[in-house]
Amino acid sequence: MLQQLPRPAPDIAPSGPPRARGLLRITAEVDATGAARLGLLRQEGALRALFPRLPNRVEAVVLNTSGGATGGDRLRIEAEAGPGAHLRLTTQAAERAYRATGSVPARIRNHLRVATGARLDWLPQETILFEGCHLDRRLTLDLAPGGRALIVEPVIFGRVLMGESLRDARFRDRVEICRDGVPLYLDALSFSGDVTAHLARPAVANGAAAMASVILAAPEAESHLAPLRAALPAAAGATLLAPDLLVLRLLAADGFDLRAALLPVLDRLTSGTLPASWRL
Repeated sequence: MLQQLPRPAPDIAPSGPPRARGLLRITAEVDATGAARLGLLRQEGALRALFPRLPNRVEAVVLNTSGGATGGDRLRIEAEAGPGAHLRLTTQAAERAYRATGSVPARIRNHLRVATGARLDWLPQETILFEGCHLDRRLTLDLAPGGRALIVEPVIFGRVLMGESLRDARFRDRVEICRDGVPLYLDALSFSGDVTAHLARPAVANGAAAMASVILAAPEAESHLAPLRAALPAAAGATLLAPDLLVLRLLAADGFDLRAALLPVLDRLTSGTLPASWRL
């Protein structure tokens, strides 16, 4: 159902004329019978969502109709899983961070909320960084006690099959998770300039051109640790930051190898219900 909401938060307002601007707000709830349903939907500008009909959860397939992100773009997603609800967000295809001109970055802000007894899965496909890109991205997740969340953020550094190297690119990324207002997880990346040379360093990525971070915040997190470690390739690792917080990071030579390693991980953590868009 559609509802009137306040105007978008100030941080999506561009500092100059933007190429694209988009806002997507989604909430999931359960009805009196316990069935999942869409509670609220607001779509503005370049961001749209499609909703496959599924019996046990609300699944949103997000589309960026501008075709990618470049300097001056302002995109924001706000999503909430209400009490007892299961909300899953994915993307129709990989996001692309294109060459930017000037000093203004593309800015993407994603804010997720999970109520008590609810689950939210954030499962976007890969973000591909092009030569000359300038992307500033931030994801914040607020968990209520008893809330569950699965987060994945895959990134590909350049179009390897086209022989592209990132010799002049800027990318800032930050993931912040809080439970009941208390910081639970914070991770930040910042690359600028010759990103390919930086990734070639043995202590950084040893030449890998793709990576993914996976975070599972759930009471059953510890039970997944040993099986995942046994299945991971050499350039990957998993650990528990707390009994209910599993963190995993994968490095790969390219996007193909990254997805080959990532799919079994996500299949396990979604009980074999990974969105269809990941199989295309």
